[in-house]
Amino acid sequence: MKLVTFTANGRTSYGAVVNGGVIDLGRRLKQASLTDVLRAGALGEAEKAASAQADIALKDVVLQPPLPAPEKILCIGVNYANRNAEYKDGSEQAKYPSMFFRNPGSFTGHDQPLIRPPESTQLDYEGEIALIIGRAGRRITKERAMDHVAGYTLCNEGTIRDWTRHSKFNVTQGKNFDATGSLGPYFVTADEIDADKPLHLTTTVNGELRQDDTTANLIFTFADLIAYVTTFMTFRPGDILVTGTPVGAGARFDPPRWLKPGDVVEISVPGIGMLRNGIADES
Repeated sequence: MKLVTFTANGRTSYGAVVNGGVIDLGRRLKQASLTDVLRAGALGEAEKAASAQADIALKDVVLQPPLPAPEKILCIGVNYANRNAEYKDGSEQAKYPSMFFRNPGSFTGHDQPLIRPPESTQLDYEGEIALIIGRAGRRITKERAMDHVAGYTLCNEGTIRDWTRHSKFNVTQGKNFDATGSLGPYFVTADEIDADKPLHLTTTVNGELRQDDTTANLIFTFADLIAYVTTFMTFRPGDILVTGTPVGAGARFDPPRWLKPGDVVEISVPGIGMLRNGIADES
């Protein structure tokens, strides 16, 4: 299934995308949101309800991030081959994943603008694949890790670069400005994606290819990440794990190529979809 959270006619709901339309599952299921569907273990009920006729055309809805109010959005840094070399600091490749949190308000949905704040012009893009957790777990083994993944979505892990250097070991500020990143357009259920095969991720800015890599080049695989993170915390249904970006972000050009109003960023992975956002200044 391709699932979405959407707003139409002043109402926010969730549904399944079929043939260019959306079946409004929020009117058919007792759960209030897709996050609640996962927490209730009700994806099977959603699939049964998704056999109905579409209620509204996809073009007539505004897409929101697929999962409202997740308990955790955990992001992984420097996780593709050659990413460490981009920093040009002579450091060795890390033995363990680098990670940080983002709050839900730092993300917007597909076809909604990323907002450049007045505090900085250094808004950058990062195309990434995000895992949506469907089953709770602690100390999950690598062998069972993917059993806990309910599905996939795309992420533009937009960053205010100079604000990631406000203190020595803390990127949190530059990663959490309101609406500087995006998630979507869909929550694609795991049965639709063969994660044993490399997933091909590309990012373009105004049609120019900037990032182009596959998950075959991940330093820490999806299963590695889930096993490592759940060593010290419990994943719960609806949590989101953003798995890292390839080389080619704007900060790595000489001179850097920051996003500006009027730019359009498109992040694509076959089977998961294409996440598109323009850029606008905060009003």
